[in-house]
Amino acid sequence: MKTMAINDVTGAVVDAALKVHSVLGPGLLESAYEACLAYELRKRGLEVTMQFELPVMYDEIRIDLGYRVDLLVEGSVVLELKTVSKLLPVHEAQLLSYLKLGDFRAGLLINFHAGRLKDGIKRMVNLLPELSETSP
Repeated sequence: MKTMAINDVTGAVVDAALKVHSVLGPGLLESAYEACLAYELRKRGLEVTMQFELPVMYDEIRIDLGYRVDLLVEGSVVLELKTVSKLLPVHEAQLLSYLKLGDFRAGLLINFHAGRLKDGIKRMVNLLPELSETSP
C-alpha cells in the first residue's frame, strides 16, 4: 500500500468534511459528524481509526488517562472535531498536545457548528523534535 503525503491526506479530509457539512449542516452532535466523516473518508479509500487511544509517556512508563483522538487518518493526521459556537485557544492547545503526545506531524481542528465550514477549519503542525530525542 502506498503512503499518502500529509498534504494530500489533509486535502482529502477537508474535501470530505465539506461534503459532510453540506449534507448535514450545522447543529448536530459531534458524534454524528465523526461517524459520517469516518464513513466518507473510508469510502474514499482512506484508513481511519475512530477514538484512537493516546497514552501519556512519562519517565518511560505508559499512563492511560483516557485521551482519545477523534479520528486518526492514514495513521498520520489527527482530526479533532468540535461543534462549538467559536473555536478557542484551548481547542488549539488540545490538538497540539495530541500531536506532541503521539508524535504526529499534522492535525486538523474542524468545527462543524460553523455556518461556512471553511471558516471552522484550522490546520496545525508539530515541528518540535520527538520527546524521546535528547539534545547533544
